[in-house]
Amino acid sequence: MIYLTLGKAIRRGVPLYKGVHDNKPPLLYILAAISGSLFWFKVILAIWSLVTVFVFWKLTKALFPQNTKLQKVATLIFGILTTIPLLEGNIINAELFMIGPIILGFLILLTKKLSNKNIFISGILFSIATLFKVPAAFDIPAIIIFWLCTMPLNKKGIKTIGKNTLILALGFATPIAITFVWYFLRGAFKEYLIAAFLQNFGYLSSWRPSETSKPFLVKNAPLLLRAGIVFLGNLILFWKRKRLSRQFILITSWLLFSLFAVTLSERPYPHYLIQSVGPIAFLFAMLFTLKNFEQILSIVPLTLFSFVPVYFHFWYYPTSSYYVRFIKLATGRITKDTYLSSFGRNVQNNYKIAEFVSNSSWKEDKIFVWGEDSSTIYALTKRLPPGKYVATYHIKDFSTPDELLATLMKDPPKFIIILPNSDPPVNLIFFVKTFYKHIETFGGAQIWSRPSPVK
Repeated sequence: MIYLTLGKAIRRGVPLYKGVHDNKPPLLYILAAISGSLFWFKVILAIWSLVTVFVFWKLTKALFPQNTKLQKVATLIFGILTTIPLLEGNIINAELFMIGPIILGFLILLTKKLSNKNIFISGILFSIATLFKVPAAFDIPAIIIFWLCTMPLNKKGIKTIGKNTLILALGFATPIAITFVWYFLRGAFKEYLIAAFLQNFGYLSSWRPSETSKPFLVKNAPLLLRAGIVFLGNLILFWKRKRLSRQFILITSWLLFSLFAVTLSERPYPHYLIQSVGPIAFLFAMLFTLKNFEQILSIVPLTLFSFVPVYFHFWYYPTSSYYVRFIKLATGRITKDTYLSSFGRNVQNNYKIAEFVSNSSWKEDKIFVWGEDSSTIYALTKRLPPGKYVATYHIKDFSTPDELLATLMKDPPKFIIILPNSDPPVNLIFFVKTFYKHIETFGGAQIWSRPSPVK
């Protein structure tokens, strides 16, 4: 819902990051702007996902050209895990878009001549993935480890690896540098740098707020420990490189770096794990189809992967009930209201609020919503807020009640909606009761209308 709201803002000429805020690089919001609605956004995702599965299949053929069974098993696992609700593959997330360019980058580096042009193009693809979401950048070192383990480490080989790495880095830096130039020319360089990149550092260990005041090494000890595990795992791969296949080295290193990216924030969102689905699909396929030592050895990285969602208590979304529920709706066994309510207690109410606001205002009118589902209301109504924040938690994190009040005074919205159990600040309540009139209530959500100009 945040993505669609920012997409709507872009379509109306609102400058991204300066006029409307979220903390990801721009490509996801640009796709949301191109789509214009949830339906077309999902159409774009469906096409993108089909292409991604095809590219992954091509990668399986490149890595295991003689093992058709492994190719089919790996592609099947990959296709399923990137689409079912288990890992939130059924909803639009940056991970679903970024894994495609990553896989294509690997495919070029493994199947094409390692010319400067091909390496540079691969770097661009990794950069495109990062412009969907920053953790994509952590997959890049896997190819460097692969080069170190498979190329001769004489003077010429080390020089080649160094040159390739530099060209890869230049390709990676180029699209990102272009975005910085673009937002500089738009007068939003600072906002872009902070929102899309620097604010992501705040996510590190953000689910351990009690430790934010502790010394750096103490606060970040778990992160440093995970970095140590990644380093140790790659060191073992390098040490045993002559006894391991090139496929196992690349896949395991890829998994190690992707898991580090997945656990950066220590947040338990299942869609984070999508970044690791590529190597996981390969490892399961190796376990199911190979008949050599690496069939057994694949259990080691798979065990490490299994440890992550358990240790970090990743949330779980049921899969079968999702499709059963849709079948019941499609066959008329449940009503639309029952269907919507089954997704959460506020869903049906949000649709009622959105319908009322949409029917009672023009598309150019602004509204302000306070509460957990604020971005949902903005997206459903296709209305924008008067300020840059479309999520209430962004206001709490990056603004103050006084700044909020100043924004509302400067550009008073037509409607102010206070969602239930949202604990609005005192000055917001005072502002609403002073300048607005209560006109409707839906399930505890209060809708206030501006009867006259605010002075």
